[in-house]
Amino acid sequence: MRYDQIIIEPVLTEKTNSMREVDGKVKYTFKVNPRANKLQIMDAVKNLFSVKPVECRIINVKAKPRQSRTKSGIRSGSTTPWKKAIVTLAEGNKIEIIEGV
Repeated sequence: MRYDQIIIEPVLTEKTNSMREVDGKVKYTFKVNPRANKLQIMDAVKNLFSVKPVECRIINVKAKPRQSRTKSGIRSGSTTPWKKAIVTLAEGNKIEIIEGV
């Protein structure tokens, strides 16, 4: 797998932005390919953003049930499951593209 296929997009929410600067550690959250493992994710972050990752935690986000109302009645379904990775960087490293600097 190529590096740009492993990391799909950064997850930018209020919670991930506040988590970015907790305890002096810099953490970034990414939506990643479901087949990628921790070593592949850390290698992709290192090569794509030129930073040194120290730790990687992976979370499999389950599908949530959803319903929508239409003219013909209620349609039920679910969102798609996805994989999330929280990457901790070494001190002094930042990803400037995500920071907006």
